Amino acid sequence: MNKERIGFIGLGNMGGRMTRRIVDAGIAVLGYDTVAQRVKDAGAQTAASVREVIGYADLVLLSLPDSKVVEAVVEGADGILAHCRAGQTVIDLSTAAASSTVRLHGLFNARGVHYIDAGISGGAAAAEKGTLTLMVGGDAAAIEAAQWIFKPIAGKVMVMGASGAGHTTKLLNNFLNAVSLAATAEVMVAGKKAGLDLHRLLDVLNSSTGVNFATQNRFPKIVDGDYLEGGLTSKLMTKDIVLYIDRARELGIASVNAAGPLASFGLATSLGYGDLISNRVVDAIGDVSGGVRLHGNANRKGAN
Repeated sequence: MNKERIGFIGLGNMGGRMTRRIVDAGIAVLGYDTVAQRVKDAGAQTAASVREVIGYADLVLLSLPDSKVVEAVVEGADGILAHCRAGQTVIDLSTAAASSTVRLHGLFNARGVHYIDAGISGGAAAAEKGTLTLMVGGDAAAIEAAQWIFKPIAGKVMVMGASGAGHTTKLLNNFLNAVSLAATAEVMVAGKKAGLDLHRLLDVLNSSTGVNFATQNRFPKIVDGDYLEGGLTSKLMTKDIVLYIDRARELGIASVNAAGPLASFGLATSLGYGDLISNRVVDAIGDVSGGVRLHGNANRKGAN
């Protein structure tokens, strides 16, 4: 087994699950989170600070909410850059702005530290099973050297290119996820109001050109009242859409399809579903469509 010492910063919904997979693979992890109990729940050793993690670890993984938090952890007065040393590797598993990632890569490179961006997809269920898809950017040799730490958490690792390529790929994927979820939610509310059998409607969609991840994996559960709680919230989905729009602007791409999902998840947040799983967007659309619920277990807005 590789003898590198492992640190993990940010053990929330996804980071905690990934840490548990690494620990269960027999790899000791020193973890830091602002909520110390999360570190214990994941089975890691608890660090008192980011500085302690960086002082200990050869390889550090980050799973943080967005680029602003990543930048604060990296560039803060007592952050990673202040205490890192040449030869270390930092792997950023966050959903982050590629422009920020490239800038941080330059700062780390100047200190002899490898900085790898690794967007993740698959949600909480895949994180628990160790079957995430990783979209990785950075120095090819550093990525190859880090493959061993990816094995407990990922079923597929796709090397996408230089620094920022992994996080760009993640934003492209998340935007399509947002489009399909928002559009399918609207269609399912329409089907309910039209009096259609929703299970049959899904059977039709899944054998027709409307098929997508939401029709196959989300709505077969939602129509029976199971929202698959615990995944990406509407607030975070909105954040990801905005990151995609920013990246499209940087690339000179006309983002003509962003208005729909941005409005849908913004509506969900405004109606009280912002901190619940983004699948609850269907209830937000239902609320403004006459109080529609797809199922008989009509948990109203803001319910858990």
